Amino acid sequence: MKSSLIVRAATRVLVGLLLVFSFYMLIRGHNEPGGGFIGGLIGATGFILYAIAHGCRAAREALRIEPQTIAVVGLGLALLAGVSAFLDRDALFAGQWLFIGATEGDKGLPLSTVLVFDIGVYLVVLGSVLTIVLGLEEEV
Repeated sequence: MKSSLIVRAATRVLVGLLLVFSFYMLIRGHNEPGGGFIGGLIGATGFILYAIAHGCRAAREALRIEPQTIAVVGLGLALLAGVSAFLDRDALFAGQWLFIGATEGDKGLPLSTVLVFDIGVYLVVLGSVLTIVLGLEEEV
């Protein structure tokens, strides 16, 4: 089944918007509702939409990395974020903070293991959902 030119053109715009929105949800989820899980689902939706309009092969080429690899890297990041608390002799998955560029009057840029964990969850969800959906689509 071949989709129309209009559908393929509109999909390219929608995929970009969905990926930007998924990144926004990932970053926003630190202090408000959202986070890695919902961001990963939104990102996967963009690639699934692309696969529907252009085919699974084109979606895999646009992704550039196998979805299974994305999921494994995300799992490693999430685990690394959890284990990093042991470096500070803290409980497993306790949030650790690093302030970059801190001065006396300013805390600097705060980076946390919570964000690294959320990025890991994002990648796990993105990779696993795409693995399942693209695998099922290729079977049909």
